[in-house]
This record gives sequence, structure tokens and C-alpha cells, in this order.
Amino acid sequence: MNKSELVEALASEKNITYKKSEEIVNIIFDSMSETLTHGGRIEIRGFGSFIVKDYKAYMGRNPKTGEVINVNPKKLPFFKVGKELRELVDS
Repeated sequence: MNKSELVEALASEKNITYKKSEEIVNIIFDSMSETLTHGGRIEIRGFGSFIVKDYKAYMGRNPKTGEVINVNPKKLPFFKVGKELRELVDS
């Protein structure tokens, strides 16, 4: 499912306009992005949680040339699946 399919599903399920449904989905995604940007954690019971993981700098290698390069530290979002969703998918 992609974002537009989610918008359509919300609009048909709740009998609201596509435009209103799109606004709701955008507000939710924007709020989640803002929370993660500021180092917060998002937990949706029964679904999973989103956190930001910090990765340290390390020495990498360019696979094409073999040249050693310095990889800067970075932060990446990480999703951990909840128990209920994991069990539902596994069954």
C-alpha cells in the first residue's frame, strides 16, 4: 500500500472527501516526521515503534576503486515491529 492508496482507503472507510482524507494523512505523517527529527520516539500499540538510531563514523571502502574513505556519523530512522503485528503476519 502506498500513500495515495491509504488516502483512498480512509476516504471510503470514513465516507469523507479525498481532499479531507489527504489532509489527515499528511498531518499524521508530518507529525511523525517532526517527532523523529527532534529525536523523539513513536509507539503505536499493536503495530510497532519508530526510533532514530545513531551510527558512529567509520572507515569504509569504495567498492569500485578500493579507496579507503571516511564515512561520517549519521542518524537513521528504525522501525521495530510490535508483537501483535508480528504474530498476525507470521500466521
